[in-house]
Amino acid sequence: MFPPPEQADLFPFQDPSPSTGTVAISARSTLRTKAGERVVLVLGIPIAHFAVGDRMAEGYAMVTLADEGWADQIEIAHAFGCSTRTVRRMQRRFDKGGLCALGRSPGFPKGLRRASAARSRRVHDLKAKGLSNRAIAQRVGITENAVRKLLLRLGWKPPEVRQADLPLQGAHPNLSAFSTPSTAASMPTTQEMAAGAPIQHATPQLVAAPCAHPNLSASSTDEPLPFTCDTDPADRRMDRLFAFLGLLDDAAPLFRSGSRIPRAGVLLAVPSLVHSGVFHCTRDIYGSIGPAFYGLRTTVLALLLLALLRIKRPEALKEHAPDDLGRLLGLDRAPEVKTLRRKLTRLAALGCATSFGRALAERRVAAHGAALGFLYVDGHVRVYHGKRTIPKAHVARMRIALPATSDYWVNDAVGEPLFVITAEANAGMVKMLQPVLDEVRQLVGTRPITIVFDRGGWSPRLFQKIVAQGFDILTYRKGRFRRLPKRCFHERAARINGIDLRYVLADQKIRLLGGRLRLRQVTRLSENGHQTPIITSRDDLEDFEVAFRMFERWRQENFFKYMREEYALDALVDYQVQDADPAREVPNPRWNEIDSQVREARAQAGRLALQYGFEAFTNMESVRKTMRGFKIANASQGRQIQAAMQRLADLEARRTAVPRRVPVQDVVVGQVVKLATERKHLTNLLKMVAYQAEGDLLRLLTPHYKRVDDEGRTLIQSALASAADLRVTDTELRVTLAPLSSAHRTRAIAALCDQLNLTAACFPGTRLQLRFAIVETAAEPVVRGRTLAHRK
Repeated sequence: MFPPPEQADLFPFQDPSPSTGTVAISARSTLRTKAGERVVLVLGIPIAHFAVGDRMAEGYAMVTLADEGWADQIEIAHAFGCSTRTVRRMQRRFDKGGLCALGRSPGFPKGLRRASAARSRRVHDLKAKGLSNRAIAQRVGITENAVRKLLLRLGWKPPEVRQADLPLQGAHPNLSAFSTPSTAASMPTTQEMAAGAPIQHATPQLVAAPCAHPNLSASSTDEPLPFTCDTDPADRRMDRLFAFLGLLDDAAPLFRSGSRIPRAGVLLAVPSLVHSGVFHCTRDIYGSIGPAFYGLRTTVLALLLLALLRIKRPEALKEHAPDDLGRLLGLDRAPEVKTLRRKLTRLAALGCATSFGRALAERRVAAHGAALGFLYVDGHVRVYHGKRTIPKAHVARMRIALPATSDYWVNDAVGEPLFVITAEANAGMVKMLQPVLDEVRQLVGTRPITIVFDRGGWSPRLFQKIVAQGFDILTYRKGRFRRLPKRCFHERAARINGIDLRYVLADQKIRLLGGRLRLRQVTRLSENGHQTPIITSRDDLEDFEVAFRMFERWRQENFFKYMREEYALDALVDYQVQDADPAREVPNPRWNEIDSQVREARAQAGRLALQYGFEAFTNMESVRKTMRGFKIANASQGRQIQAAMQRLADLEARRTAVPRRVPVQDVVVGQVVKLATERKHLTNLLKMVAYQAEGDLLRLLTPHYKRVDDEGRTLIQSALASAADLRVTDTELRVTLAPLSSAHRTRAIAALCDQLNLTAACFPGTRLQLRFAIVETAAEPVVRGRTLAHRK
């Protein structure tokens, strides 16, 4: 008997020697082509067999695969060499007309008129004149799709046009007219681009035309005017084209008049932003971020205005119309989320945030030097809730240690921020005070400065170094101190900065470090009898001023709270990390674990000893007259105490053998990283500038609003978020705000507008002077400040 021959699979799913005619549609289906025939297999079972070129059967096979779920539309389209749109079209035809609808008779479709030769020539001539397909379709009376197909059959190609000079004289009142021979010479022609000639990525050199308006062409500042080729503020396609070609570094602001533009009141902050010098600093530090429609100035201005409008994160832009926000920037639309995040990434890659912050601080010192006699230093902890392993810090407001990053802010005497430094591995105040003072000395020079901080910076040895460097200190005393008798206290009353003060104080001299450091202590007595000692090196201040300056720290605490709630100071900007120092020493978790056991063993031994002593104290001598008898009677408790003491000694010996601090690489599993600081530092600086601009508006509002201490910033916020009318002239951008909720608030903002008009500030990137006004009432549209147009 011969063994039966081994039978092979009739339709193997995977051919051991696949040919070029086999195409995998999906994991369960394949398409095989051989000798002009095709077969579709699903799990080795044929479901369709048709000849190549049979469109009806091929369409039915595609519909079957899609409807039964054996493959999706994308997989089917790749296998059959068509588009997903074709697959969907086949499904619609089959659902509507069945199998017959999948086929099409040869020749020209019935019911459609053929285009005559005269119509073809007319379409060709109209296209040569530059008309769009839609305009040609309307004139000829056919569809736009028919025009496109007809031009394709005719082989029409757009004529090659050489790049000509772009006359921009009188293009738009927002910008001065330019004669641009050098610009046109620097732009590549169409033939050069087609030949692969390199494009020079440089900003064209612009020359002011003699006929331009003197207020527009005359440069009152050193800020260069941007280049533009557009005349319609709502259509910036030419500038976007030049940015794409690498010939434009930033889009020029072009404004158009309009009524009731949402959130246009934020332009009230532009004069303060210009006065802060943030645009000069960014141009000096960063230079440029490359050819782009949304360049450096536009990106910085957008981030500042978004912060003032309480759009706290770039992702929040999805909730606002880009056209409305774009009109505030002088553009057709504001940058989108991905664009803004990409610009931040490009700025962060330059690594210039520290230099940028120093430049801003130098300008702030030059403008507000009188408020820098007292500088307040405090750390702010930003809690991290991600998955990375980063150092922990104590969060005072939550009373717990959490993974976080510590920033140290320096504020002036009125609570305005000056600069910020990110601590390495959550270093404490004692360690960070010296770097902060080095930065302060670079900014203010040799002038005397008093540094105010809390108990976290208490260190007499550090105080000795700080005083030797020419600084004065003002802080709370930490640790135990001798309470003073009530006879040492005296009631003091004074008035500082318009505030009536009343304290019960005691003033005395103290010595620290064995008498090597002599300081002054001012102690305040509260109504409940609590004594608060304040340490300072200033002997020239009155005792009530020492207490007042120390208690003014609440301004910085309120600053942190306000920034967290209004500007999302604690929000993460990105999830990037960077390498940290692996040799940095951290507390040893093993030592902490043994130390916890030592404390528990010591407490247990103490409880047993307490119980044993209580038994000895209550022992009746009539029962046990000697100590030996007591020990015999309580032998079990004595053995427990001995065991507890032996366990405590063993644990202490184990703790001694374990190092208290070890390198972080021995504790962390994997790579030692920390959160990236560059982008967060940059956004913190921009939020700081926005807060400073808001503070400048608040100071201008103070003489005109009685409740400015309670409602000042709320009023500024509502004014910035209000709608306004924009009117553009040859020399001015007039912003007329809508009336506020009450008449006295409207009058206060009207006075603020008068103050801002005196600055004669121009919108960044233009020579348009900003002019502000507000409608007095809704019933009587009388504009306050009508002399604005006649003040020139």
